[in-house]
Amino acid sequence: MITIIAAAAENNALGKNNDLVWHLPHDFKRFKKLTSGHHIIMGRKTFESFPNLLPKRTHIVITRNEDYQPEGAIVINSLEKAIDAVKNDDQPFIIGGGEIYKLAMEKADKIELTRVHGSFDADTFFPKIDKEKWKISAEEFHEKDENHEYSFTYLTYERK
Repeated sequence: MITIIAAAAENNALGKNNDLVWHLPHDFKRFKKLTSGHHIIMGRKTFESFPNLLPKRTHIVITRNEDYQPEGAIVINSLEKAIDAVKNDDQPFIIGGGEIYKLAMEKADKIELTRVHGSFDADTFFPKIDKEKWKISAEEFHEKDENHEYSFTYLTYERK
C-alpha cells in the first residue's frame, strides 16, 4: 500500500521557499510515528529542506540529476522506479514535494492529509483531491492551542 502523507492548507498551500509556512508540533510527531521504519519517497528539493536525514527511515530521492549522490539516500530518476524499489516495504510513504504529489495521486492507495485551517501565501501546492476517486475514512479535528497557531484536521483518504 502506497501512502501519500502531507500537510496542506485550505488553499492547498504546502510551503514557500522550500520551507513550511506553519509549525505544528503534533503533526511532526504524527509524521514521525507513521513513517518510522519505512521508506520515504521525495523529490530533491524536499530532501534538501531537511537539516539531517530523518532517523529510522530509508530516504528515496527522485531527481533527474544523474550526478546527485547525497550521503545516506538512494537516488532514483522516476516515481515509477522509486515505487518499484520499495516493493518489499508494506507501507512506503510519498512525502513531497508538490510535483511528486501530483505524479503520485494516480499511484497511491491512501492519503494521510493534515488539513491546516487557514490560507497561506505559498509557491508549492498539494494537488486537488478528486472526490470521485477518494473517500474520507477517518477524521480528527485539533483546535489551535498554545503550541499550535492554527487548528488542523487529520484526514485519511482511501481510494474508492
